Amino acid sequence: VYATSRSEERRARAVELGAAEAFEPGARLPVRVDAVLETVGKATWDHSLKSLRPGGTVVVAGATTGADPSADLARMFWRQLEVKGSSMGTIAELRAVCALLEETGVRPLVDSELPLDQARAALERLHSGEEFGKVVLTHA
Repeated sequence: VYATSRSEERRARAVELGAAEAFEPGARLPVRVDAVLETVGKATWDHSLKSLRPGGTVVVAGATTGADPSADLARMFWRQLEVKGSSMGTIAELRAVCALLEETGVRPLVDSELPLDQARAALERLHSGEEFGKVVLTHA
C-alpha cells in the first residue's frame, strides 16, 4: 500500500501505520498499482489514473475537490482501466465488517471524539484538514 499526503508529518504517520511508502501528491510511484482509492476528486484524478497499471481500477469514494474531472477517455481505453463507484454498503456487508472487527480487534483510526453538542467544532476540524483518522461525535 502506498499513501499520499501534502503533509510530511502525515506521510510519516502513514508509513508508521503500515504503508510501504508515502508520497507527495502527484509524485511518481515506484511501480504502477492494481487499484487506487480516490476520495479527493478533481485535484488528484489525473494522478490516480496515471498511477494504475494496465487493467487497473480506480475506486471513487468521494470528490472533495470537485466531481467533474476530465475523464481522460484515451487513457481509459488504451490502458483498459476500470472506474468503480463506492459509498457505503449493504446491511450484510456492515455485519461482515463488524464481525471482522470483533474477530481481529482491528479498529478504525480515531482522530478525536467530541460530544454531539460540539458538532460545529468537529466539522471545523474536518474542514481544516488537520484530522488524521475519524472524527467521532458521541451522544451522552
